[in-house]
Amino acid sequence: MDAANVANVEDAARLAEALPETAGMASTFPPTAGWVARLDRLRRERRAVEPPAVAALRGRALERFGELGFPTQRQESWRSTNVAPIARAEWTAPGPLSSEASRAAEAALTPYLFDSAATLVFLDGRFAPHLSRAAGLGDGVILGSLAETLAQGSRSVVEKVEEHLGRHAGFAQASFVALNTALFSDGAFLWLPRGAVLAGPIHLVFGSTGGDGDRSPQATFPRSLAVVGENAQATIVESYLDLAPADDEPVYFNCPVTEIVAGPGSVVDHYKVQRESREAFHVATFELVQERSSSLSSHSISLGGALVRNDVNALLDGPGSDTILNGLYMIGGRQFVDHHMRVEHAAPHCASHELFKGILDGKARSVFNGLIHVRHGAQKTDAKQSNRNLLLSRGAVANSNPQLEIFADDVRCTH
Repeated sequence: MDAANVANVEDAARLAEALPETAGMASTFPPTAGWVARLDRLRRERRAVEPPAVAALRGRALERFGELGFPTQRQESWRSTNVAPIARAEWTAPGPLSSEASRAAEAALTPYLFDSAATLVFLDGRFAPHLSRAAGLGDGVILGSLAETLAQGSRSVVEKVEEHLGRHAGFAQASFVALNTALFSDGAFLWLPRGAVLAGPIHLVFGSTGGDGDRSPQATFPRSLAVVGENAQATIVESYLDLAPADDEPVYFNCPVTEIVAGPGSVVDHYKVQRESREAFHVATFELVQERSSSLSSHSISLGGALVRNDVNALLDGPGSDTILNGLYMIGGRQFVDHHMRVEHAAPHCASHELFKGILDGKARSVFNGLIHVRHGAQKTDAKQSNRNLLLSRGAVANSNPQLEIFADDVRCTH
């Protein structure tokens, strides 16, 4: 490894260790020349194999990211989260794994797989078909690589993707969503037609190896889209795993975006398990849209990462929708975990319940910022949110900021 890459890794690690002390800094982080060049290069490379609508979406995201830059602590929603380690590091795109490194990653992956699930595996952001299985899910069900779907899918299937991709996770004011939209190379696409009921779960596995030999810090941008039709039922599990050797803690950056659309009367159970390197950076957006009488529950578990940020945005857009959002984080050392949630009640007779619990040791820090917004006309809303933390040391700090914005007069909302 050359001196520049050594310096990049060491700088990122030192910045990760300093996160709690730098929480009060306020700086501007415009995109570096390296970021801009990589964004533009990937857009040009993908233009030849992607539909024009997706290419245009990437172009808009690239332009918006150039305008926004990385968020700073002058912005209210980021005042507790310092992303300087991400903005200043020179991340590289993952290269192909050697046969030896691939076999080691596959061996490390084995304990996390379960036989009953249809499984899609991505290693360092690239689809691994030899480790995946997605057959026999039923008539009309589509499950596969998002990149392959866009490049090789029939026109009717591609139109299903275009109808939803980037339509829900907006990037007008979200730098990392813009970055993902411009740079994503692969991820999962799930389509369930009306009335489809999956007997087993869908397991989406995103494994990070930390690189192959040169140890240069890598950045990946997984993009997943699930559209669940009317009266359909599905269980979706997302796993983000560190597949490096057991005695290694590689530095890398993972920036996933997941969009789930729950159709009328559908039932969706969603789980996210984040078990990454304690030197890794994980900035994720989970966007869900619920139509009439749909039911969605999501459970998030965060264990790894130097800096972890989870933005969860739920739109209850049809009467009678029900949402459960739960989370657990167990952190120590100098880890930092930030959960930012916005639950938008846009229709009457909807219910949402959020419960997040944390266990903190060492000098770990956590942030919970939860907003319940009830629009005009969303009468009979029933909403509740809770955040509870257990501090095991004097150096651990947990910050909670529950919020209510209510523009209807017949509601029951508590925090």
